[in-house]
Amino acid sequence: MEITPKIRAEIQTYLYQKGLSKTQFGHIAGLNPGTLSGILTSNRSISVYQLDLITAGMNLPPDHFYERYVEECTVDEPINWRRICPFLYRCVQFHRLDCLQRVVSVLLDNLGYLPNLFELAEASFQNGYQDAAAYLYGNIAESEKQQHSERLALSHYRLFQIAVGKDQNRNMDAAAKFESFVHRLHEADQLDALKDLANVYRSLSLWDKVYKYAKQMGQLGRIYYGMVHNSERKEKEPQKKLSRPLFVYIAYAELMCAHACDAKGDHEQALAHLRGYADLSWVKETDPDTLHWMGQFQRWVKINTYVNKLMSGDVSVLPDYVEYIAGEKEIFAELLNVIEAANRYHIDVDHILRRFEPQITAYQEVSSTDMYTQQFLPQQYARFWYKMASYSLNKGRYSYGFECLLVAWENALTMNNQLIISNCARLFERFSVKAVLETGRELQKMWKENDQKDGFALGSN
Repeated sequence: MEITPKIRAEIQTYLYQKGLSKTQFGHIAGLNPGTLSGILTSNRSISVYQLDLITAGMNLPPDHFYERYVEECTVDEPINWRRICPFLYRCVQFHRLDCLQRVVSVLLDNLGYLPNLFELAEASFQNGYQDAAAYLYGNIAESEKQQHSERLALSHYRLFQIAVGKDQNRNMDAAAKFESFVHRLHEADQLDALKDLANVYRSLSLWDKVYKYAKQMGQLGRIYYGMVHNSERKEKEPQKKLSRPLFVYIAYAELMCAHACDAKGDHEQALAHLRGYADLSWVKETDPDTLHWMGQFQRWVKINTYVNKLMSGDVSVLPDYVEYIAGEKEIFAELLNVIEAANRYHIDVDHILRRFEPQITAYQEVSSTDMYTQQFLPQQYARFWYKMASYSLNKGRYSYGFECLLVAWENALTMNNQLIISNCARLFERFSVKAVLETGRELQKMWKENDQKDGFALGSN
């Protein structure tokens, strides 16, 4: 077994090989020569800042000494949080999860370090170091699983946020694990968590769940709004920062409930919820952010009023709807509604598709770290091409229809969206005799692979 030299010994060997005195190297590294001499000739602890300067002075990778630093700080000496904390932040920054894990495993023997580790987890999460954050939150949650602390609930919320992405099975699992913790959060965090749960279940087309959590978000939002505008309470209780103006959660809850009702075919109830966010005269704030969101809801009311009528069978609104969305920057969701209505009510929308052909051709999935964007837009993208495939195949445009189906199927497989995969398989089976050339062979291969599984998921999308 190779014996790894101590940090001090390796520094001294380097100085000897380079023919440098402590004073000379101190100037190179930007360290006071007396400080360097004290580090090398005594048991004085090396701070992470000093270690960084020494490592840079030796022209070594920044994390070169990290494994040995772990040994010296957690094995050879008692742990000092003030000294080890900056090192842990550096481990996160340089993705040295191995070193982070070794130190944290020792710190967890003393539950008094949990608040410190939680702060580290929060900083890692906020700065985008998701692997480190997930490891820390997981250990904090395990250490506090017998407690009912807000820190436990917030750790599970963060794990849920980190887990959500394009894989729909993983999203389902993450949401199910988090559900029992959502109501333990502070009201402000709970509002965002309920919004996120509703959005995840929306992407999974689980409309009863969408309605449930959107409804809870609206009820909590109204209570919290009253608390915030209660002058006596406002003076006594500091407010946590929300990701959006408070009124947005109340209005968005109505919008999500309306969407869930429309998706389930209850268009009358959907219209009632639509009216719930159409009138925002009760909103007291007048700041620019609030005014921006009020403008957004006014636009959504207009669009969703058209959608509600269209999906309930009033196809006479289609020309006005198309003219209204023509002025929008992003119209892909609206085109999905158009093609959905075309399939449902057997409408010819070729002229509309030709009009927006450049936007359809140019459309690309958006890359984002935002939870909603990550898990909803890819599903919307796959659904659009599945609906386009159905529309085109039913019109006898087989070549283009199968090209659309291939795009939808491939994206559904990437997301692991079993509902869309199942629907694509059924659509291909229905028109398989019309399949042509390479696209047909590729779809045939996917169909056979899907057919070998346990069976299709039930439902429609």
